[in-house]
Order: sequence, then C-alpha cells, then structure tokens
Amino acid sequence: MAAQATKANMPVVILKDGAEQSKGREAQKNNIAAAKIIAEIVHTSLGPRGMDKMLVDSLGDVTITNDGATILKEIDVQHPAAKMLVEISKTTDNEVGDGTTSAVVLAGALLEHAESLIIQDVHPTIIVDGYRKSAKKAKQFLDDIAEKITANDKASLLKIAKTSMQTKLVRKNSDQLAEMVVKAVLSVAEKNNEKYTVDIDDIKVEKKSGGSINDSAIVKGIVLDKEIVHSGMPNKVTAGKIALINTALEINKTETDAKINISNPQQMKSFLDEENRMLKTMVDKVIGSGATVVLCQKGIDDMAQHYLAKAGILAVRRVKESDMTKLAKATGARVVNNLDDLFEKDLGSAELIQEKKVEEDKWVFVEGCKHPKSVTLLLRAGSQRVVDEVERSIHDSLMVVKDVMELPSIVAGGGSPETYAATKIRNWAKSLEGREQLAAEKFSDALEAIPLALAENAGMDPIDTLTNLRSKQIKGEKWIGIDVMKAKVGNMKTSDIIEPLAVKQQIVSAASEAACMILRIDDVIATAKSAGPPPGAEGGMPPGMGGMGGMPPGMGGMGGMPDMGGMM
Repeated sequence: MAAQATKANMPVVILKDGAEQSKGREAQKNNIAAAKIIAEIVHTSLGPRGMDKMLVDSLGDVTITNDGATILKEIDVQHPAAKMLVEISKTTDNEVGDGTTSAVVLAGALLEHAESLIIQDVHPTIIVDGYRKSAKKAKQFLDDIAEKITANDKASLLKIAKTSMQTKLVRKNSDQLAEMVVKAVLSVAEKNNEKYTVDIDDIKVEKKSGGSINDSAIVKGIVLDKEIVHSGMPNKVTAGKIALINTALEINKTETDAKINISNPQQMKSFLDEENRMLKTMVDKVIGSGATVVLCQKGIDDMAQHYLAKAGILAVRRVKESDMTKLAKATGARVVNNLDDLFEKDLGSAELIQEKKVEEDKWVFVEGCKHPKSVTLLLRAGSQRVVDEVERSIHDSLMVVKDVMELPSIVAGGGSPETYAATKIRNWAKSLEGREQLAAEKFSDALEAIPLALAENAGMDPIDTLTNLRSKQIKGEKWIGIDVMKAKVGNMKTSDIIEPLAVKQQIVSAASEAACMILRIDDVIATAKSAGPPPGAEGGMPPGMGGMGGMPPGMGGMGGMPDMGGMM
C-alpha cells in the first residue's frame, strides 16, 4: 500500500512500511459501520424496558450496568470512529449526566441515514450542512415546546429525579431515592439573583454493600470512611468543636541521614523523653485551642494519640483531602497547616460527631453542621455490584435535578420531544432548496430512532407504533410518546415522565456534531506501530545498546549494508 507509482513508473514511497490507508467510499463505509456497531451495543439498554450489560474487564472484574457512558467506557474500543461515539457519551455524562445512551443511538442513526445518501452520490459536505441546519432547528423546536417551571418546585424535581431512575435497576425504589436526591440537591443549591447554581461535588456519595436499597439514607453532614484512632477516646461528642489539621502529629524525620551516638542509657532516656515532650507540646496546642474533635489529613503518632485520648479528644487520621474540603464547608472550620496557627476562631462546629458501625466497618459521622452545604448520601444494597449500579443511577439523577435547577425548562420523555421535532423538521425541510432537503429529511428520520428503540425494547411493533405516533403528533398532540410500561402510545406528561430540556439539547448537539465530524472524513491513514521495545524500556538497556548506538560501525541504520538501494 505504501508505494504509489508516478507517471514515469517510479515507485514513490510516502508512507512508512506497514502503514494502511483507506480512501473515499471505503473509509466512510468503514467509519459508519463502526459507529453503527457502537450504537447497536447500547441500543438495547434504552428505556425502562432496556436490558443491562455485563462487562468483564481484563482482571476479571464484573460491572453490570445500564448506563450508556459506563458501558462504552468499560469496553475498550479500538476503532477510531467508534471512539468518537464513546467520547460523546462521556461528554454528555459530564455535562448533563443523563441521556448518554440516547446521544449514541441518535449519532448512530444519523450516520446510518447519511450512508444511504452517500450511496446515491450526495456529497458528504452537503449532508453535513443539512444536518447542522436541522440540528439548530431541532433545538429551536425543543425550546418552543419546553415548559418553564420554578427552579425549586419540589414536585417537579421529584418527577424528574424519578424519570431518570425509571430505566435503571433502582426503579422499584425510585420514590424513596428520588426524595433523597432532591433533598440533597436543594440543600446544596446556591441562589444567585434569580439563578441557581449547584455543585454536585458538595454531595458526597458513600456506598456500602449490605442491607437493601431501602436502607439508603441521607446524612445532613459528612460521613468519613475512617475509624477513631484510639480506643480510649470518646466515640461520641455532642456540640463538638472541630479542628481540621493538614499536618502530621508526628516527629518529622530529618531530611538527611542523621546519626545520633549514644554512649549511656541515660542519654537514650533523655532522647525519648524529648520526643515525647515535643509530641505533648503539639497536642497541648490542639487542646489549648479548645477543640474537642481533631480530624487530621496526615498521620497521628501513637504517643500523640495517647495524649489526645487523655484529654478526651476524638481524633481521626488520614482523612481524604476532598473530605477535608467538604468538612471545612460544612462545619465552618479552617484547614490549618501549622499547629502554631490553630486558634479558637479556626474551629468548626457540629452538633454530633460519632462513630457508627456500617456493616463490619466503623465510620465516623459528622452530623448537624452549621452550614449544611455538604450532605452525604449513604447508599446500601445487597451486593457490591448492585451498590455500584445504584451509585451510577444516583449520579444521573443528581445531575438531571441540577440541570433543571440551573435551566428550569422541562419536556416530556418517552420519545415525545424527538418525534415532535422530527415532524416539524420534515415540514421545514420542504422549504430547503437542493440536496440539503434530503439531508434534513434524513435528520428527522434519525430523530425517530429514539422512540423506535424504546418501542422495540418494549416488544411493541416498531412500524405500527411509529405510524401511530406520527399521526397523533401531526394532529398537534405534542406530549404523545411511547409509554413503555403500558406498551402503548400515550401522553407522557400525564404519566409524569419528565426530562430536563438541557439534556435533550445536549443529546441533539453532541450527536449531530459527532456525526458531522465522522461524515467529513474521506481518508483514514494509520501509521504502522513500530515493533521496537515498549516505551520506557530503553532506560534499562546496557550502555552501548541505546538505540542502535552500540552496533558495530558500518551497521548504523542501513548504511553499512551492501548496496541494496535499488532493491528496496
């Protein structure tokens, strides 16, 4: 492949040996096929009747999930065009949290429909232009039908949180979990003028297998998955004054190797006494500040533990940095790096700090903080796999509630907004001149892939369902979608299946951008991987073998070989 002949029949070598190049139709076909396969993988997991995937990684770890982004992240995708679909599911996950599967299904459908146009010799650039215009229109139509709500309207937020859980394993417990999610988001939301902002990182999610999903709870405060360092300490402190310390309560070892020569036991004793005295001074500083609880990011020496326990102070060591930040927010304490800086004004407060047993571990709960801007969702479920999936569902749910608080517009679910936009775009396409009209029509067909997938997964007849849906939508019933649980076409608004507008907008943007990018590619050039040692292996080679340096002179590269230039 690497050599291509010029007019004078001289072979010109442009690409390295072993490089591959596929051009034109071939390249597009290949890319589209790869994207379609990715869409097919997640296609069956769309909607409440969607199935889950079991993923086993190279170490034998099992993940069972319904979350599009997780599925695609776990299967290590090699094909470059397929990787782009994995990327859109990732960005959709980070941006709006839900709709990852829909974004991939839509992108796959856009490419599939574009393929039929390419076969009819419509130039990809024209398809791309048509798609871009259609995507812009689709977002306008979605905007038109979206309903504005008040950002902190709890009833609507509950419906939204529940809708996002309907497709997941946790749907049977969605009432209770949605309640927890909405409470958590409302307690960390910050109001700025009329707008709300929500930082999801303020909500800590701790999971522990054991119990059942019903045992999950919301804790107004922070849960630390650490235990109290010393058994002599109180395991419960009420109205605690909390010191957050980012320095070790230990004697620092010297930077250089220091030797201490000791000639008699007396010196040994005074050396150890001095160490203890230094530790005691440290602890005295903590006691002097009036703290009753010490949460330390680094270690605490055994002797320091003893002194702290004697003073009746509850201490926890090696707290994660992210937890320290959350604790500082929640309790109003300042994280102190130097004990000399620790004064009463730096302490935070909480009504109750106690150690509780969760399954076989002891965890420290810091509850009743004065700024409950940090909350913890403690998730429980029968086994580790289930808890992991509950955590993923909760993440999606937290994100959609956040989306609605930040952009308080909602649409119904069940494929109704997509069908509505598709119907509108089909009419609008007639006003386009030239071949873009075909692309716009294909775009509306692709939008219908979402209600189609929902219907297929529910075991409904896809063609009957779609024609029924279209006819009702054309009559102007904009909330008509696919009621998957009842396996019929119905009004999704009255069934309380509600989704944030932000999610729908993101799905359309991400899918059309990815599809357009893949369509514009007409040449795939893959350079050969060198058969050299893996990167990082050179370092360990004996001197003289670095690269080719150590070869006998005359063999450097090809120079010293008999003249084979003409044969190469």
